[in-house]
Amino acid sequence: MSEVPVANAAELEAYLEFLSAVGVDCAMEDAPIDRFAQTQAQMEKQAQARPAPQQNFAPTNSFASPEPTQSQPKNLSVSPAEMARNLRENGVSADDKMKARQILERQRAAKESAVQTVMPNAADNAVVPNAETVGSARSAASSAQSLDELRKILSGFEGCNLRLTAKNLVFGDGSSKARVMFVGEAPGREEDIQGVPFVGRSGHLLDRMLKAVGLDRSNVYIANVVPWRPPGNRTPTPHETEICRPFIQRQIELVDPEIVVFLGAASAKTLSGARDGIRKLRGKWLTYNGEGTQRKAIATYHPAYLLRSPAEKRYAWRDMLQIRAELETTE
Repeated sequence: MSEVPVANAAELEAYLEFLSAVGVDCAMEDAPIDRFAQTQAQMEKQAQARPAPQQNFAPTNSFASPEPTQSQPKNLSVSPAEMARNLRENGVSADDKMKARQILERQRAAKESAVQTVMPNAADNAVVPNAETVGSARSAASSAQSLDELRKILSGFEGCNLRLTAKNLVFGDGSSKARVMFVGEAPGREEDIQGVPFVGRSGHLLDRMLKAVGLDRSNVYIANVVPWRPPGNRTPTPHETEICRPFIQRQIELVDPEIVVFLGAASAKTLSGARDGIRKLRGKWLTYNGEGTQRKAIATYHPAYLLRSPAEKRYAWRDMLQIRAELETTE
C-alpha cells in the first residue's frame, strides 16, 4: 500500500475527489489493473466454452480408388492467406479485374471530390513554411498590445497552413489577469468545434483537477502552443510549432502570470527548451524565459494522458499541490 500524499482531512477529501475525477476505480492500489489482460482472459474463456464444429467423416477404404467428387462451394470463412493462395492458383478472370478496377476508380473519384468540397481553395492558399514565415509570425505577434489585439492578428495570420483545415481558431480561455497559466500542445475535435481550449473529456478533467486545489477558469488562463487543430488530431510538425511559438510567447507576456504550467512534454519542450520526457520533467520547477522576464514554470501530465493512464494520478496530484503551495507563499 502506497502512502497517501495528504496531511489532513481536507486534503484527503480533495485527494479522493481528484481520484474520482481521473476515473480510478481502485484508488488505493499500488499498481493499475491490467484491463487488457482481463479482456484477453475473458475472450479465451469464451473461446473454450464454444462447442467445437461438427464434422461428418464417412468411412473410407484406404485401398479403394477415390470417387470423383463435385466441386465444393467456396468457404466464406477462409483466412486472407488462403484467399491469396486460391487467387494465385486459380487466377482472376478478366471480368473480375475490370470490375475491381472500376470500383477503385469510383472510390478514388469520390474521395477527391470530398476533399475538394471540404477544402476548395486549400492548395491555392497554402504557404511554404520557411524562415521568412517564422519571421513574419514574430513581427505580427510582437505588435499586439492586448489579448484582443493578438486574437485579431492570429485570425488574419496566413502563415500557418493549419488554419485551412481547422474550423475555428482556439485562442484562450480564462482570466486575463491570472496568476497561473496552463499551456497545452494543440486543440482537439471538441475544442475546434467550440473555439475554446480544453472543453472535451480532457478539459472536463482539467476543470476537476483545478477545483481540487481551489482553482477554476475564473482565476487561471488556459491556452495551447498551436491554436489550430491539426487534421485528425495528429502531432503538429516542427515547422507548425515554430510558426505558432511567437504567438503563445506573446500571449504569456500579455497575461503576465506568476507560474506557467506545461501540460505535457510537447509544450514544456517548446517553451522551456527541455529535452527530457514528461516523466523526468514533471514535478520539477523550471524557468520560462520570456522577453526580458523570467517566470517560474512546472510541467505535469496532460489530462488526456491521465485519462489513458490513471496510474499516474498520484503524481499529477502532487504537482497540483506544488502549484497551490507556491501560490499561497507568494500571496
